[in-house]
Amino acid sequence: MGLSKLLEQWPVVRQLKEGDPLGLGPSVQSPRSKSLTPRIDEADHVVQSVCPYCAVGCGQLVYVKDGEVTHIEGDPASPISRGRLCPKGQASKSYVQSTLREYKVKYRRPYGTQWEELSLDDAMEMIAQRILETRDVTWEYETPDGKPANRTTAIAHLGGATLDNEENYLMKKLYTALGVVCVENQARI
Repeated sequence: MGLSKLLEQWPVVRQLKEGDPLGLGPSVQSPRSKSLTPRIDEADHVVQSVCPYCAVGCGQLVYVKDGEVTHIEGDPASPISRGRLCPKGQASKSYVQSTLREYKVKYRRPYGTQWEELSLDDAMEMIAQRILETRDVTWEYETPDGKPANRTTAIAHLGGATLDNEENYLMKKLYTALGVVCVENQARI
């Protein structure tokens, strides 16, 4: 390739030759950059979601191809974040596809040094039994001054920041039915 041909490929020369001194037009595009397409163009569909990291509740657009999340970006239609995401929200794809993600229930027995795998059914049964046992042992039929109580203060629940009001409403109904009075949440959306 000759020197003149090499110089013509240099972006500064193309800018001057094509009348694009600010480098805002096609003179600064390489053949490779002209052929690039956004990774979201290949998505089968887009799902609106809410970022799971903090209490802000930023809107997300989750791009999916062949059942796999390919990209996550801010949702411009969100009145909360108006299309912006912090680095954690942008990286939330790793919640779904991280090599470090656990796919099995892990349990470490009291005073144990090793984690063991449990089936989901066994883990749920263990949780239910502990709730019922704690409730039975700590149930208060009446207050210290003799008024009806029908409650337990030995079980508490703190709802996550990414639960919406409807989810928190249903959880509050469940805990009230169980007699749990120490219930709080961080619902923001």
